[in-house]
Amino acid sequence: MRKYTFFDDLAGQMAEIPADSIISTTIHKDEQMKAILFGFAAGQELSEHTASVPAVLHFVQGTAELTLGEDTMTAQSGTWVHMPAHLSHSVRAKTPVIMLLLMMTK
Repeated sequence: MRKYTFFDDLAGQMAEIPADSIISTTIHKDEQMKAILFGFAAGQELSEHTASVPAVLHFVQGTAELTLGEDTMTAQSGTWVHMPAHLSHSVRAKTPVIMLLLMMTK
């Protein structure tokens, strides 16, 4: 049994994103972390919310408007964000977006 998870093409793990949709798939889960790959069609949004655990957002493809607390910025391929627990945030895709969410569980 393997003790690691390996993807040579993270974006390749995402199914085709239907128009007017947000899709997600869990690509890894263990006692320390849950990794969820999101696909956003252009114009789709995760409205403002918080998470009860620290999290990391890594934008793999596309461009999005990202709000963290009171700050709004552009996120694009290569953008990486660490968020403490309970930070309000939202994501709005300007183009089709693939984003990796890492939720720390310990």
